[in-house]
Amino acid sequence: MSDEPDGALVAAAIDARRNAYAPYSNYQVGAAVRAKNDKIYTGVNVENAAYPEGTCAEAGAIAAMALDGEREIAEVAVAGPDGAIITPCGGCRQKLREFSRADVRIHSCDPAGVRQTVTIGDLLPHAFAPEHLK
Repeated sequence: MSDEPDGALVAAAIDARRNAYAPYSNYQVGAAVRAKNDKIYTGVNVENAAYPEGTCAEAGAIAAMALDGEREIAEVAVAGPDGAIITPCGGCRQKLREFSRADVRIHSCDPAGVRQTVTIGDLLPHAFAPEHLK
């Protein structure tokens, strides 16, 4: 695997962000996951007037991947507003770890491109993961 982020993955997250539904926070987020089959699945945050009922962009991308029958994430990009270094929330870190190894890279992007790259293990060290239940 190259050290460079997948350009199509990053572009997909940035592009998806445009369709986020965030009328309350005005904080649009787009996410893209590349599965082991090399397909890219996207999601956006979708807010709700009952605040805790909204969904995160990462959860949407993971759901699209699962709907397609895929179960392993190879790489992730999350896009936020200009100048933001955005990382998945705690719940999404756990959701991402469910479908990925600790060394899977997560690229934090803004509309100009990648601002930071970390692994899911960096974001969720000592995670409780599927392998603990085997």
